Amino acid sequence: MAMHAKDTQFGKPTFQSWLIESAGTLPIKRRKDHAEGEADNTVVMGALVKALEEGDAICLFPEGMSRYHPSVAPMKTGVARIASDVLTQQKDNPDFSGLNSKSLPSRHREHFRSDVLVSFNPPLKLTPKARILLGVTHTQLTIGSSNRLIQHAVRSLTTFLYDQITQGTITAPSWKIIRTAKAASRIYVPLGTGMGLGDWVRVVGRFAGEAGFGGVGKVRSRKPSLHSSASSIGKSGIISAEWQPGPSEEEAVVENMEHSSISDEFVETLARDIQSHLERLGLKDFRVLQYNTLSRRRIASRILIRIPLIVALGTLALPGLALWLPVFATVAYFTKKHKQTGPVWDTYDEISQTKLIYGLAAGATTWLIACVVTFPFAPATALLVPGVMWMALRWTEDLVAGVRSVVALARLLLVGKPEMNKTLLWRGDIHARVMKLAIERLELPANPEEFFSTKKSPGPRWDTKGGADKGRTQGLWARGTRYFSLRRRRKRDWNETMRWYDQTYFPDDEL
Repeated sequence: MAMHAKDTQFGKPTFQSWLIESAGTLPIKRRKDHAEGEADNTVVMGALVKALEEGDAICLFPEGMSRYHPSVAPMKTGVARIASDVLTQQKDNPDFSGLNSKSLPSRHREHFRSDVLVSFNPPLKLTPKARILLGVTHTQLTIGSSNRLIQHAVRSLTTFLYDQITQGTITAPSWKIIRTAKAASRIYVPLGTGMGLGDWVRVVGRFAGEAGFGGVGKVRSRKPSLHSSASSIGKSGIISAEWQPGPSEEEAVVENMEHSSISDEFVETLARDIQSHLERLGLKDFRVLQYNTLSRRRIASRILIRIPLIVALGTLALPGLALWLPVFATVAYFTKKHKQTGPVWDTYDEISQTKLIYGLAAGATTWLIACVVTFPFAPATALLVPGVMWMALRWTEDLVAGVRSVVALARLLLVGKPEMNKTLLWRGDIHARVMKLAIERLELPANPEEFFSTKKSPGPRWDTKGGADKGRTQGLWARGTRYFSLRRRRKRDWNETMRWYDQTYFPDDEL
């Protein structure tokens, strides 16, 4: 597979630059990095087209850049143009080119042990022959067509890919809207990690995008290139996507949305009053729901049970954390250094890969030093050190979850009954309005707790079946077998990170 990266990553005396170059990655020039001259990528694009002609796969990022931003950037036409060039070169090959887009939303990518969801969208098969799909042929992408038809087909295919990718991610004009959408989704389906990560992302994405937070009731454009029935199942049983060059921009269909009874004022109320109120109390939505089911004596007993468990977990994790210390110190140093190289939107996107690369290097160095120091027992140390480090990480996750629980229960115990009754009344009113918005406007299930529960269906239940929930486990056997899994996360909510507090704020949009 041929990979590419921005050319500013090349030629630096760093481990990260060496690793990128050693992987055979191709350098792509960006106009913003070469303001003094022209960013000519003709040679690189030619190499990518040649790789496809030889039967290899290439990996492209259609946004044209990686960034830390609440919305997906407008797609560049490079993917569609490469497809057009390849189809032209292989016009005598009736079954050649295919596109497989992936949605990759990450949860708090700058934080350790955060989750990343990779959604594989139905593949799109492009053929240079005059194969009719929904009444339009793919020959518009070949050079034999008129220049106007080619440009229109390229734009249409790019729009199709944008629609397909954004359906599996969370995109909104601002971080405030995403924060509000997460609050609304927690009220709509208070399952936490009792629902699959994929379902959680799609529900939050539906609230953030389709609900039009900040623009409810306004005119919106319906993109014609993506249809709800634009997927088909072939004879082999594989789901594939179907694309047609839609009408020109002048003929784009505009849908006049009726003004919903849910107004923009509701969004402001949810963001300003309910969510901010819960943050002042230091409580999450599911803790508010627990208030009527837990007596003060039971809350106090849970706190007393968890405190000795936290001490025990800290004692068990301490030797392994000593081995993790050089890794954390190295990662913290290079992360701080990387943040100083530019604004938030251009540096936070690379924090995860910076942590991964330098963390891997520091971890390997720690392992090697431990083996050298204990040379007579090096074979045993080579296996023991990774095991101790992994179990320390697992126990630390449980420790953080225990501290988080104790803090929340203590706050629940200290909050007065009048304050909690007021909060419950607020939540009841907001819940009714959120359910109305979800069912009538967003066409979400009316029984979310039953529909999305992984207890009754072990896997995502949105468009496809299958997969496995990697959040909280159900049953003693499942807890025992999954405890050592690399995919396991100890968390109640998919928005949680490895912190004792809830991460609800993002860097300002203007930074």
